[in-house]
Amino acid sequence: MRTAALLVAIAVALSGCGLRPLYGGGETGAVASGLRSVAVQPIAGQTGWLVRTALVDRLGDAGGSATRYRLEVELDEDLTGLGIRGDSAITRERRTLRARYRLVENSTGAVVLDATAGSDAGIDVVGSEYATVAAEQSAAERLSQVVADQIVARLALFTSHQPPQ
Repeated sequence: MRTAALLVAIAVALSGCGLRPLYGGGETGAVASGLRSVAVQPIAGQTGWLVRTALVDRLGDAGGSATRYRLEVELDEDLTGLGIRGDSAITRERRTLRARYRLVENSTGAVVLDATAGSDAGIDVVGSEYATVAAEQSAAERLSQVVADQIVARLALFTSHQPPQ
């Protein structure tokens, strides 16, 4: 009996706190519609292509004049040697990917969101040069996915507070 009363009390408390699902309404909800109205601009470089592809996969391809916003992304990536042996050979690398992105309203040209996202990954440097290059490429692919997820999460939060158009 106490458990049931506790569950009812928790349900009543949560219903009054103002929490609501971000993607409420599914495909026809405000956030999903807002994300579909974002056109992702080209991003320079191989990693830029990876990030843009990941963003388009998550947002949808908002081609044509139906777009309300355009997303401009600038990437900064770095590969740093960390673990150094006595013979000056690098044994560990750190790959860092940072993105500065701006959401621009097409009708006015105003920047409505200016933020950053980023992540890093560690890479073991092994005796095989091919294996090291493959690990660096794999890290770039993973980082691109993580950064794209961060950007989309922030865009979803932004569009959830915008009036529908």
